Amino acid sequence: MEQVSESLQSFFSSISSGLGDWGLKLIGAIAALIIGLYVIRIAMKALSRLFDLKNIDGTLQPFLLTTIGFILKLLLIISIAGIVGVPIASFAAILAGVGVAIGAAFNGSLGHIASGIMLLIFRPFRVGDLIKTNGAFGFVKEISVFVTVIETFQNETEIIPNSSITANKITNLTKVGNLRVDMPFAIRYGADINKAKQIVLEVLNGDKNVLKDESLKARVAVNNLGENSVELLALPYVKCENYWDVYWDTRQNIVEALGKANYEAPLPQRVVTMVNK
Repeated sequence: MEQVSESLQSFFSSISSGLGDWGLKLIGAIAALIIGLYVIRIAMKALSRLFDLKNIDGTLQPFLLTTIGFILKLLLIISIAGIVGVPIASFAAILAGVGVAIGAAFNGSLGHIASGIMLLIFRPFRVGDLIKTNGAFGFVKEISVFVTVIETFQNETEIIPNSSITANKITNLTKVGNLRVDMPFAIRYGADINKAKQIVLEVLNGDKNVLKDESLKARVAVNNLGENSVELLALPYVKCENYWDVYWDTRQNIVEALGKANYEAPLPQRVVTMVNK
């Protein structure tokens, strides 16, 4: 009976000792996790400020911060596993298995990451550029690991997966640095074309948003001979940020200037020939 009692005491003592050691390790691991995440957050904020001071490309910043943050958190998890007592080799094997499973489950997401890296390497556009892609038309606000964020002229935020962008057409309107605004208008047959062109040129040359460089001089040309009118085209060059101001406001100024010069709006015309029998 005494031997049984001693055995039970020894058994419970071993369990208590093990639970005590494991509990201390668990508390240490939780404390390390909390402190580690706090330190990483402080470090990432400092790194972001450093990027701003060093004028690191705004296109690269989100990608670099996301990647560095992921690596730091992965190292923290490995360190915590060592505190708990998990062998590093075994933990690495577990991570590898989990990585394969996650990779299979998120195959499409890995494609977005690869596309994001391609966008950052080949630079078809940068943060701040005005682009058209996947039906979105606006300024690039962010290029992250998975998606590209575009702010449209309607203040809508378009979030597009990177793989959709690299798989489709991209039109970068900022690449050259200026845009031509094509603005068609029409006058009646028989009206003075040269005078109309001169009136429109005066409007364009007096517009502060229209570029005045010699190589980018605005011009007015006959575009087409329509069924009921002579179709002309105003061709001013503007900076990207002034595109819509010229497209809407300058077009109105052209209409008003032609109206003051007694150019009437074209109307459907028919020539009727009377045949005497």
